[in-house]
Amino acid sequence: MHHDFTIPTRGQGLYEFTRDVRAWVADSGLQDGLLTLFVRHTSCSLLVQENADPEVQSDLRAFFTRLVPPSSDPSMAYLRHTYEGPDDMPAHIKAAMMPVSLSIPVRRGAPVLGTWQGIFLFEHRDAPHQRRVAGHLV
Repeated sequence: MHHDFTIPTRGQGLYEFTRDVRAWVADSGLQDGLLTLFVRHTSCSLLVQENADPEVQSDLRAFFTRLVPPSSDPSMAYLRHTYEGPDDMPAHIKAAMMPVSLSIPVRRGAPVLGTWQGIFLFEHRDAPHQRRVAGHLV
């Protein structure tokens, strides 16, 4: 069974879509199996991360911005792919460092997640986007 999720973003940050995934899995009728999610873009990532404290999300964003600054930062002067803006190549680097797909067990009609775990799209670009995530249940 397949489903496409559309996640609107407003710039860099983490966007939780656990509720949408839970609803789709529940509606699928599948009791036990495997959920696979795959983001169909090269400048964002997928994460299972804490969803209780929003500071976790802002700290993650700050860490990756510090680790991979915009191409306008002097430390990134070696980058060649800069014509799409100072956030573009750093976004590709971040996406190469983080997962673009997730596999999550399904048990009793629900994704098996920990108490404080949520499913997030991690947007690495500054501009708003409509990100598509392909879901597959077996």
